[in-house]
Amino acid sequence: MSQAISASVQDEARRLRDALGTFATGVVIVTAWDEEAGALGMTMNSFSSVSLDPPLVLFSVDRRSMGLPAWQRTAGYCINVLSSDQERLSNQFARARGDKWNGVSFRIGLHGAPILSDTLASFECDAHQMLDGGDHVVFLACVQRFRRSDSGSPLLFHRGRYASLLPQAGAEHALPFEWPLSIHY
Repeated sequence: MSQAISASVQDEARRLRDALGTFATGVVIVTAWDEEAGALGMTMNSFSSVSLDPPLVLFSVDRRSMGLPAWQRTAGYCINVLSSDQERLSNQFARARGDKWNGVSFRIGLHGAPILSDTLASFECDAHQMLDGGDHVVFLACVQRFRRSDSGSPLLFHRGRYASLLPQAGAEHALPFEWPLSIHY
């Protein structure tokens, strides 16, 4: 009986994951420096802006991650937004083990966090708060410095695989209204 319940729960979790996967996300590599573990880096699509005042962003790390204790010890992070031509780099940092840093071009930023070269944007952040996120730990980070590129397309993740933006006719024009709308407030 418990095996049938367990299979049912696993099936429901898979169906939920598949439904959540219909929401396309960008792909980032979050980096940090830990005195014990050294350079940290992990591919994620659980990145979001939270607030402009103060400038807060978030990402989350699975509680089963072997590197979680090191992430929890760091003073700050760099969130590197990947471009569509950085799929290989994304895969390199998605591995749980191995030398993720082999052949990677970067410079050292705030709190020793590596800033990856040729990304669409990077956000150097102070650690702000860690929150219980169920089977994940949610990291709130306060942006201290950032930079963005004026060219390139984002690497996207949709339905469990990489995806790309399709160019739209007339997509270069601005919205016909000011955003955000006053109704949001």
